[in-house]
Amino acid sequence: MRSYVILRRPKAAPPGRMGLERLEPKPPEITVENLPDHALRELEADPDTSYAENMPTALIEPLASPVPAAAEAGASWGIVAVGADTSPFTGAGVTVAVLDTGIEAAHPAFSGVALVEKDFTGIGNGDVKGHGTHCAGTIFGRDVGGRRIGIARGVGKALIGKVLRDDGKGDSGMIFEALQWALTEKADIVSMSLGFDFPGLVKRLISEGWDIEPATSMALVGYRSNLRMLDTIMAMLKAHGALGTSPLVVAAAGNESKRAAAIPYRIAASLPAAADGVIAVAAIGRDADTYKVAAFSNMLAAVAAPGVDITSAWPGGGLHTISGTSMACPHVSGVAALWWQALEQKGVSGSAASVGARILASARRTVFAADVPEVDIGQGMVTAPE
Repeated sequence: MRSYVILRRPKAAPPGRMGLERLEPKPPEITVENLPDHALRELEADPDTSYAENMPTALIEPLASPVPAAAEAGASWGIVAVGADTSPFTGAGVTVAVLDTGIEAAHPAFSGVALVEKDFTGIGNGDVKGHGTHCAGTIFGRDVGGRRIGIARGVGKALIGKVLRDDGKGDSGMIFEALQWALTEKADIVSMSLGFDFPGLVKRLISEGWDIEPATSMALVGYRSNLRMLDTIMAMLKAHGALGTSPLVVAAAGNESKRAAAIPYRIAASLPAAADGVIAVAAIGRDADTYKVAAFSNMLAAVAAPGVDITSAWPGGGLHTISGTSMACPHVSGVAALWWQALEQKGVSGSAASVGARILASARRTVFAADVPEVDIGQGMVTAPE
């Protein structure tokens, strides 16, 4: 038997008075089950059910940075680059969900933040890897030792979903369950610096006795089923948007490209960033008076953000400097929190649709050289509201 993620849509609610349906839709039921092949036929026959192979996932592994954490005083360069240092907004009243390796809740960067932790891995809350702590610090971390690391320092509540184990690995079932949890908990923004591990699925099938060719073909089938499942979940989140309970989902594009190699190549954004409705984020670095695309950053992202030599919180109470689209993604999530608050203060209802539109419309291309292609930076550098 193989492991599958099963999504069962709720049956239609019975009519209420005057023949009107209840407005509040029930969330889908998402479970992970071991099933024999013949059971899949029953699932396919049910129009209210979707399923996908429970495939491996992994954090988008950051790259070591030669820049020490104490090299720059004041605000981190990424905060200045996106304009958060001069924005009057702080993200107050916005709830952010970070689906990652967990968080070091006792870190001083998170003092005063109401952290709601939920473990989907089965090993318990906390962050041994450091990745989730770093990403959360960039989104809403308070100042540490006089150093500003967080973009939306007014965020008062954060949902921390641990969907990757201490080795940085997980599975798609954990992510799907966490997305449902974030919706139930009324997250405004969901930030994911992780990827669906296609090579890992191929390796797993080979370890089960498959030859390389059929293993690759079967893994492709699994990858497609997860893309369809994620698109289904994103569509359901969008449907909740009419009730003001749909979160904006932001994801890292991935670090698999090698623009500086002897034979350079670029890889397209991977899942979950490639799913419909997700804002995929590319990473950029500094280049004299302008910015350039990071050599590792995948293409076909929606927007770009600082992702090279980013300093943020790290387990042990200190700071750490690393690079990756994992570091760019929380810059966009933090800026999204600022836009959410800005729209609410202007009397515009904050929603995934309205905030996502502002993120795309306010992105800047003028900070890049003229020959930088759109496929590398999307709409351009994400920009905080003024």
